[in-house]
Amino acid sequence: MTTPMNQQMLLVSRPSAEPTPANFKLVQTAIPALADGEVLVRHHYLSLDPYMRGRMNEGKNYAAPQPLNAVMIGGTVGEVVQSRHERFQVGDRVVGSGGWQLYSVVQAGQPGTLRKVDTTRVLLSAYLGAVGMPGVTAWYGLTQIIEPKAGETIVVSAASGAVGGVVGQLAKARGCRAVGIAGGREKCDYVVRELGFDRCIDYKAMKSVDMLSAALAEACPQGIDGHFENVGGIILDSVMQRANAFARIAMCGMIAGYNGEPIPLAEPRLILTSRMKVQGFIVSEHMQLWPQALAELADRVGNGSLKYRETVAEGLEDAPEAFIGLLKGRNFGKQLVKLV
Repeated sequence: MTTPMNQQMLLVSRPSAEPTPANFKLVQTAIPALADGEVLVRHHYLSLDPYMRGRMNEGKNYAAPQPLNAVMIGGTVGEVVQSRHERFQVGDRVVGSGGWQLYSVVQAGQPGTLRKVDTTRVLLSAYLGAVGMPGVTAWYGLTQIIEPKAGETIVVSAASGAVGGVVGQLAKARGCRAVGIAGGREKCDYVVRELGFDRCIDYKAMKSVDMLSAALAEACPQGIDGHFENVGGIILDSVMQRANAFARIAMCGMIAGYNGEPIPLAEPRLILTSRMKVQGFIVSEHMQLWPQALAELADRVGNGSLKYRETVAEGLEDAPEAFIGLLKGRNFGKQLVKLV
């Protein structure tokens, strides 16, 4: 067969504050011939995620910075179109980390590089969201750090997003009261009516920490036992004011500071006086638990008890604008780029 040309989106400069389209460059490249043990994957969807913003910086992060003039990192799902590996056949549906490009050549024998997925009960795109890294992130932070008990109140920021929406639904399934925080009435209505949260607070309607804290007091009459943090800033400050003794906070993201904005903590003494556990985590450091998490997530998505929403941009050329929109909260649910 004739090998097609590849399109790739490169990071060509580091943003000084908010990313712009000028930080990226779309190029066309030839696809090399496969060596033994390699497969060629045609990507159907690309995942866009907030963690990518931190990787664009040159400074210290939990992972190495995204190299300049190289394909942007990112999770992908697609199908095998050529194979020189015995475990993968043409037509296999797979999930991996192919990056911002139409095709990727993968050394399939290396652990963790490529995983076959079953699309009979779960749509392929969901393996980048509810049954993928965001879903496992939600599962890990909730079950391993917050450790919810029936009857407790769990608060989730960015509750309409790919991670936050799963956290609240898993908390409800464990007998908890779930209270979301999201931006805008439409997102809050979705969190309650579609995802089944007990309440959702529109942080955009709150002008101060005191206003948000008062709204949390009304939504969480028994206080807050667990919090899944994706944002930081005044949201974290407000939650800490309403946290019960021995509350647990899973620190997943700090999107309020991804462009370099300072996000000081207003009352760190509350960590001591309320004897809180505040723990950050990186889900890729806990691969031994992924099979357990994915099994529950796939089962719940398959039987319809775990719901999700996707925002889909069309074409690789639209990925930078979609990514910028993600950081501004323009997306609704999981942000994807459709590549076929």
